[in-house]
Amino acid sequence: MTHLSTPHRATVMTATALALTALALTALSTTTNTEARRAAAGTRHETVVAGDTVRTDAGPVRGTRSGGYRIFHGIPYAGAPAGRHRWAPPRPVQPWKGVRDASKPGPLCPQVPSPYAQISSTQEDCLVLNVTTPPPSALRRAAPAPVLVWIHGDGSVGGGALFDGRRPAGQGLVVVTVNYRLGVFGGLALPGLEGAGTFGLQDQQAALAWVRHNARAFGGDPGNVTVAGVSFGASAVAGHLTSPGSRGLFHRAVMASGEAMMDMPAGAMGPGVPGYPWYVWRTGREMEDITTEMTSSLGCRRDRPERTLSCLRALPVETILKVPYIMNAFQAFGYGNATLPELPPTALRAGRFHRVPVLSGATRDEHRVFVGMTYDAVGKPFTETDYDDALRTAFGASRAARVRAEYPPTAFASPGLAWATVITDRMWARGTQAQHHALARHVPLYAYEFADRDAPMYLPLPGDFDFGAFHAGDTPYLFEDEAAERLFTPAQRRLAATMTGYWAAFARTGEPRGAGLPAWLPHGPATSGRPYTQSLSPEHIGPVDYHREHRLDFWSRLP
Repeated sequence: MTHLSTPHRATVMTATALALTALALTALSTTTNTEARRAAAGTRHETVVAGDTVRTDAGPVRGTRSGGYRIFHGIPYAGAPAGRHRWAPPRPVQPWKGVRDASKPGPLCPQVPSPYAQISSTQEDCLVLNVTTPPPSALRRAAPAPVLVWIHGDGSVGGGALFDGRRPAGQGLVVVTVNYRLGVFGGLALPGLEGAGTFGLQDQQAALAWVRHNARAFGGDPGNVTVAGVSFGASAVAGHLTSPGSRGLFHRAVMASGEAMMDMPAGAMGPGVPGYPWYVWRTGREMEDITTEMTSSLGCRRDRPERTLSCLRALPVETILKVPYIMNAFQAFGYGNATLPELPPTALRAGRFHRVPVLSGATRDEHRVFVGMTYDAVGKPFTETDYDDALRTAFGASRAARVRAEYPPTAFASPGLAWATVITDRMWARGTQAQHHALARHVPLYAYEFADRDAPMYLPLPGDFDFGAFHAGDTPYLFEDEAAERLFTPAQRRLAATMTGYWAAFARTGEPRGAGLPAWLPHGPATSGRPYTQSLSPEHIGPVDYHREHRLDFWSRLP
């Protein structure tokens, strides 16, 4: 193992250990039954027929029609990042002759399967996107429709075609879902390498530029584009808010369970995972150290970066993917470069970001999925002794006692739920509220909390655990997923319709307001003296005291 200084070795340890818990994000951001979803994309048990031909700036494409929707899959927005173009900024698409078939999903970007998401790919010609247009009945006027661009989560597994855009398209939006380079292919960094640590983010910028040039051909409005994402995808949206290269490419932003201003206490993401000041951001040097560590077994010389790069570019994708955890280790973005000149949290706090309306929120029980999938739900009960050890690791002996007094294990159904609540409040809620405060000082900000504690858990887990309103559990309420739909109650279907209505209204006007939708005020001083957050659950859609619910006064007092 290459010698690293203690801070940089901690970075690599964090990246490697996070790979174990990233399996949860993999499964949740892509949901289940993914192979069936790919095979059935565009069907929804309806007759699918050849659709219209649309001319893009690189050539014409022909999609399909289904229930009034027009669906186009696998449209290239950038050239193949292969050979000398691997780990290089995205390049323009070569125009094609004739009509390109857009009836089936394009290739996923290189990735390896996880126990809960059995999808894989070795295809580098993967920078494609998918477009779903609204049925005529959903269009409110003859003018072009707002465009919603969806950036999927995880960062090491997934693809745009795994998200069915018909639910939001049914609200009158043109929906675009995007593939981008994942894991080591999106985040590798070497000294002097242009775009190091940000290739996935640059791909997304190229996709947004494609939307600006082509939206009108699909009935969309290039002057009204909302970029949205979940988890790692939401963190990418925060990056776009601060990236000079994203200026003018979007006009509103949606961040679901983003980690832009979130730190990570030691042990929060699992035993042996060190603490880190930022969950998703790394310096260029740190990204280079991760690259050195994770590629050291591939046999490429280290004496000169250009030789190392040439050697790595010549390796087959299959060889790179065989390195354990090499995809998960790069679930971060490098900053201090042309794409991200400064640390995004610093830029957000200082108001140095693109001034667009933002809709942002988290789930009520973000961290339960990580605890459950590490312990109780896989047959490894998290005990009270484990709880005490975890508190000491995260907070030190003296502060651990104070946290235990605030969150006594006897107040919860299990020590695992106690620990999950501690980290949900300390890491996720604290970071989410900090993000909201920073943004709301400069732009309209609409904050929410997804609070359906009976949201369907669709992962094949052997143990018993109450996942509550878990991380990414709200995604099937916005993008239809047959596995979740089968488990929805009538009240949950109504919640899904309301949430989709909110998102669509925000995409149209920058405000989540419309006929039949419960009132939603901007984040700011409310009658209680707290900033406003909208609770979204089958039982209650309306204000919630997010600050009090997650004991943020306590965490602000804890040194």
